[in-house]
Amino acid sequence: MKQGLLFVVSGPSGAGKTSLLERLFAQDDNLRFSVSMTTRPPRPEEREGRDYFFVTPEVFAQARREGQLLEWAEVHGYFYGTPQAEVEKLQREGWDVVLDIDVQGAHQVRERAEDAIFIFISPPSLEVLGERLRARGTEKETDLARRLADAEWEMGFREEFDYEVVNDSLEVAADQLRAIVVAERCRIRRNPTNQ
Repeated sequence: MKQGLLFVVSGPSGAGKTSLLERLFAQDDNLRFSVSMTTRPPRPEEREGRDYFFVTPEVFAQARREGQLLEWAEVHGYFYGTPQAEVEKLQREGWDVVLDIDVQGAHQVRERAEDAIFIFISPPSLEVLGERLRARGTEKETDLARRLADAEWEMGFREEFDYEVVNDSLEVAADQLRAIVVAERCRIRRNPTNQ
């Protein structure tokens, strides 16, 4: 059985990652989402084990100390991390795995998973991003200001990714994301020791 690919999707909060990934998963039965662990409290629509594993800071710290996380980061005052064993299990079973993580986590994955494919989702502009975040109605104004400052910082890392998808039109961006997945599945991966 062929080992599954690992796709790392990152970008600022409000860039549309969730909407794009929902469309991608609806079109592709061979993808599996890696559910992250977080110390952030759940939003009303979020469900344990589907969106995140919601844990206490103590449980998260233990997982980190024991090396159970492929990557982890502190974002907006909360910890997020990817359980490594689950990702590896899915890949061994032949599934292509998608991580939806921040740029800090993407840096850590790059160090540990050389074959991962890195995709950055950008908003058309920071102004549009601010409008999207305000429209959500889920953040206080102080949290919104911090998210926008973080977004500007995150945008500075775009060039370190393999691909950038600018989410100006959801339909076009979804097509571009799907095209990246298809192209990567078609790419011949050579083992440097066998060339």
